[in-house]
Amino acid sequence: MEQYIEFAGNNPVLSMAWLAIVTMLLVITIKSKLSKIKEINNQQLTLLVNRENGVIVDIRSDSDFKKGHIIGSKQVSIEKITNNELTSLEKEKANPIIVVCAAGMSASKAASNLAKSGFEQVSILKGGFAAWQGANLPVAK
Repeated sequence: MEQYIEFAGNNPVLSMAWLAIVTMLLVITIKSKLSKIKEINNQQLTLLVNRENGVIVDIRSDSDFKKGHIIGSKQVSIEKITNNELTSLEKEKANPIIVVCAAGMSASKAASNLAKSGFEQVSILKGGFAAWQGANLPVAK
């Protein structure tokens, strides 16, 4: 224990950086556990769609959507979600909504906007469409 205190005293910048990183990791972990928006995998997506009438919302561009998308998904641009232009999804507010992007990175902003708009169960596909294709699951064109 004395060595840690001595190290912290001799290296205050490194100690503060380490403390900041640990704090950020804790905040991110706690925030993700308490969030309404859950990250789901391919199997959970299939179960939500088949058992609970889940709706897949693909936020990729029109050209990417036309090249290939998850069967039954609806293409809604991120701009429409941000501007709250959700007429195509209004009747789906009680159903689970699964947001899919290209690689699972940009779906969280769209999902949080959907949750703020009154959608009750919003999820994100972990790994996005790339994970779906990587698992050789069916794709429509």
